[in-house]
Order: sequence, then C-alpha cells, then structure tokens
Amino acid sequence: MATTTAQLILTSTDLLSDSLSLSSIATLTTAGSSTGLTTTSGLGRKTTTSTSQYILFDADDYASGPAKAHKVYLKNLSTTAAEYFTITHNAEEVGRLYAGDWAFFPWNNHDGSADIKITPSVSTSITLEYMLLTD
Repeated sequence: MATTTAQLILTSTDLLSDSLSLSSIATLTTAGSSTGLTTTSGLGRKTTTSTSQYILFDADDYASGPAKAHKVYLKNLSTTAAEYFTITHNAEEVGRLYAGDWAFFPWNNHDGSADIKITPSVSTSITLEYMLLTD
C-alpha cells in the first residue's frame, strides 16, 4: 500500500491583527477506506504557446463515480506576475493560477465528463506543472 501525505502551512505576520500560523496534514486514501492512493500520472509539465484551452485531464481516461478519491496538483511555473492559467472543471471556472501559484484539490469525475482544462493567459511560452493522484 502506498502512503502519500499532503501538508499545507500558512504563515503571516501582517495579514491579521495577530500572527497567523496554520498547519494541516492529511494521509491521502482511496474513497471511504484507509487504503493509500496507488496510482499517479507522474509529475509532468505542459508548456503552451497559445491562449487556446487545453484538456489537462480527460475524464474519459479516468474512472468515474462518487467512490473515487482523485487529487489534482497544479503549479504555474511562470515568473512573470501577470501570467496565469485559468483552471476549468466540468465547464466551470475554478480560478486562476498566477505566476508561482499552485493548487491541490479533489476531483470527482462524476459521470465521466468532468474534464479538467487549462487556458493560458498569454501566447508566449508558459509552463504548468501537474500531477494526478488516484486509486
């Protein structure tokens, strides 16, 4: 059984009236069990040179249904502050990842049609790092 742990640490000395120090950790498991996630797409990179929308994870390629525990990691590797990727899930805009931003979120493929897509903000070279962890 694979063991994969995700950890998030948020700190700030000037966001609130007091210092902020928040930490959360989770062992990633298959849906409804204590068995670790066993499959990954591997860590990949997608470099684009147009503002066209791209399918990053095609729902047809991954098992669907509510009993899946897919997790998605994304990171915009750009160093230009104004460059971003728009992230779309099941035709709904999730948000934008600006230079250096990253996201980690669950993906329920519902009925096999919930693609995850990216749309770059620029037609010059921009790279997104990505990985899918699944059971």
